[in-house]
Amino acid sequence: MISNKAKAHIALLSLNTMYGANYLIAKGLMPEKIGASALVFLRIGSAGLLFFILKFFSKENVEKKDIPRLFLCGLLGVASNQFFSMNGLSLTSPVDAAIIVTAMPIFTIIISYFILKEPLTVQRILGIFMGGSGAILLIYLGNSALGTGSLKGNIFIGLSALSFAFYLVLIKPLTAKYQPITIIFWTFLSGFIGMFPFCIDQLLDTDFTTYETSNWISLCYVIIGPTFLAYLLNMFALQYVKPAVSSSYIYVHPAVAMLLVAIITCFFPDSQYKGDITVTKLFCCILIFIGVYLISTNRLKWFKK
Repeated sequence: MISNKAKAHIALLSLNTMYGANYLIAKGLMPEKIGASALVFLRIGSAGLLFFILKFFSKENVEKKDIPRLFLCGLLGVASNQFFSMNGLSLTSPVDAAIIVTAMPIFTIIISYFILKEPLTVQRILGIFMGGSGAILLIYLGNSALGTGSLKGNIFIGLSALSFAFYLVLIKPLTAKYQPITIIFWTFLSGFIGMFPFCIDQLLDTDFTTYETSNWISLCYVIIGPTFLAYLLNMFALQYVKPAVSSSYIYVHPAVAMLLVAIITCFFPDSQYKGDITVTKLFCCILIFIGVYLISTNRLKWFKK
């Protein structure tokens, strides 16, 4: 019989695999079939409605003093994160996007230092330097003519990771106070309010009559998979594993994205993604991985006094 901890790891692997595949699936819809902002509206609105239904099974209320923080977290972790993520992905390579997002733990450590006053060790500083260098170099590589990357798109992906890092730090005190569904409901509510004026026009301009069956399947995947189900699976997993374990699965994103791009370019040599995997990008990926490893582990023996 599978233990709950093993189920939690399966859940984490599943949801992060969905995220990794989402870079290519969502990219396939934008911008020909739907604009990035319109897709953001559908993701937040549809998933928010599903979470609203689930909230009926939880009668937990929040204190008035916590509502402003919950709304701010929703603006950062849902509205801004999704807006910059989808708009960035529509402009850049799915491989670039998947790699840049793995720098999120680096942003989180820096923000935690200033807001939560968490200490910075020599090991963490070195990790920030190495991981940050890899992320900055990869963002700059958007200027290259190879593949589908772009500087503007990479910057947007970086802003998406930064906004979610702020969200992780600000939401931390509330996770010990409220149930996960309560936090998700309030953050999606404020996220919907925040993104509405920026995304509604593009949604109304979308012509859904041109959609083929494959387009509807892709759209449903983006809304249900890496948005609704991913949050539910993460809630289940966090009952049995530590947040640090959960965040470590972010490395699955570029692995899945690169694998899918490699398969596509293998069968379709003239694919637009043929220049998306390069030695330089792999080097940037390694730098970020080492950086995140240094900031997320206990002090290594050569850093001890």
